[in-house]
Amino acid sequence: MPQMVWSTLPDGFHDYYNAQWYEFTGVPKGSTDGEGWNGMFHPDDQERAWSRWRHSLRTGESYEIEYRLRHRSGAYRWTLGRALAVRNEEGEIVRWVGTCTDIHEQKQVAQQNEILSRELSHRIKNIFAVLSGLIGISARQFPGAKQFARQLQARVAALGRAHDYVRPHSEESARHEGPSTLLALLKELLSPYPAIDEGRLTIEGDDLPVDDRGATPIGLVFHELATNASKYGALSNSDGRVRIASVAEQGQVRLRWEEAGGPPILAEPEELGFGSRLTQISIVQQLGGTLERHWAREGLRVDLLIPISALNRA
Repeated sequence: MPQMVWSTLPDGFHDYYNAQWYEFTGVPKGSTDGEGWNGMFHPDDQERAWSRWRHSLRTGESYEIEYRLRHRSGAYRWTLGRALAVRNEEGEIVRWVGTCTDIHEQKQVAQQNEILSRELSHRIKNIFAVLSGLIGISARQFPGAKQFARQLQARVAALGRAHDYVRPHSEESARHEGPSTLLALLKELLSPYPAIDEGRLTIEGDDLPVDDRGATPIGLVFHELATNASKYGALSNSDGRVRIASVAEQGQVRLRWEEAGGPPILAEPEELGFGSRLTQISIVQQLGGTLERHWAREGLRVDLLIPISALNRA
């Protein structure tokens, strides 16, 4: 078995490790029984690991944490630790059984991807800043266009803010200094589109707390819907309308995107593009919800059903 397997008594006293544990760590058999296991963690991870383990022992909840475990070479390698309680017929915990899985290479790849994501995001935001500067310079050459230039700069700035919600985030890069509710998030995300000022793009319904956990996947979905509507749907002409409605019920929030007045839809697309597939992943896999598209002749309707608990970490 590639995983390191261990078990403890109900009070958390470690009394068993399989051969893979000793192969990985290189320690003498029995030396990590009891509380000796915590000394195998990186010093910066020990208190966090202890705190999470004490919480599981106190509540009976499953244990899951990533920490750096000392390898027999002396180096620390990232490891995923998990444990579940074993209960008797009366529901009493009689033992804990856990595993440690070496995820060091995966962690390194994830960190490299995070660096690339941040660098790409930085360059994209620089492009927004340069574009805004060029608009300002052009406005000084044409004084009569100053009002238009200010509005255009405001929309470019809004696109820059929206970018923070639709780019991938890790726990380290996650930021949420902007809107703290669902409707406020949607209004800021869609503020670059003139239709929202013209009253042709409306956002209404139940408002709910949201942080970066829910903001990024939801932002990605509505950014994609608005982009497609601007190119092919209701926002591609001056008569089209989009209505976004939010309804909270029975622990879930139902979000509806409904288009009308745009070019008629003659048939459902034979194949979804990458952006559409990405929105499906965002809602289903990241938030544990559902997403359904309805290709009515008068306009696209998209229904999302998301657990309210997935919108934030509270």
